[in-house]
Amino acid sequence: MAHTVTRTLGDADITILTDGATEFTPDMFPGTDPAHIGTLLSEAGQGAIRTNFNAVLIRHGGRTVLLDAGPRDLFGPSCGKLPAALDEVGVAPEHVDTLYATHLHPDHIAGMVHPDGTAAFANATLVLPEAERVFWSDASRFTGDLSGVADWAALARTVLAAYGDRLHPIGPEDDIAPGLTAFALPGHTPGHSGWRFDAGGASLLHVGDIVHVPDLQVTDPDIAIAFDMDIDTARTTRKHLLDQLASDGTLFTGGHFLHPAFNRLERKGRGYRLIQP
Repeated sequence: MAHTVTRTLGDADITILTDGATEFTPDMFPGTDPAHIGTLLSEAGQGAIRTNFNAVLIRHGGRTVLLDAGPRDLFGPSCGKLPAALDEVGVAPEHVDTLYATHLHPDHIAGMVHPDGTAAFANATLVLPEAERVFWSDASRFTGDLSGVADWAALARTVLAAYGDRLHPIGPEDDIAPGLTAFALPGHTPGHSGWRFDAGGASLLHVGDIVHVPDLQVTDPDIAIAFDMDIDTARTTRKHLLDQLASDGTLFTGGHFLHPAFNRLERKGRGYRLIQP
């Protein structure tokens, strides 16, 4: 099975790399009736709550930029396909000159390091939101209510240490690389971000983790997921951005859309429907 899909945007090649997939259980969606989840899945022709773990590769102007890097082997044998995906498009890890982390959750950064904690991309600068660096770096923070994500924070610190003097923290709307700009998506984590890439008069938006399960949260944007640290703010962000995408028709992708993961959006009832161009 192919792990990649590539399309051109202006004079750039954009590749979605699928590191793997998993399924959720209904209890991961607090405040949502499991019967409602079952109805939405049935309408979508799905028998399970499916999600993918995606990274994005941009090759443009002599640069090779990798945005997020998947969960590596942390979620079992269904994941960890990023090296095979890069090989599929002829990119070796040493070719990557810039990494970007939309946020520091393990399913986005574990692939940036080997199991021994060393950097998987020896020549890359790791760009990340400064608010993420600050939050996850403070080990003393992860007690009490946050003790459940202490292991996630430890992995984040491992990644930050692995890139050391090759870290480049940025503000919420700063440039990541030429033509590539971050934008804040509040609610999921303290510095959670998306990005926008512009080339040749065309644009692609990455909506981060505002959607984890397209079959549910696109159709009904009110559905929250337990991974959101501020559920109400994340819900507001999701509804606002989906409405914007449906209005302007911009091509977009995200961390958890199903293959091929290039989408446009149209309104459907009280929610939306994905259109795959």
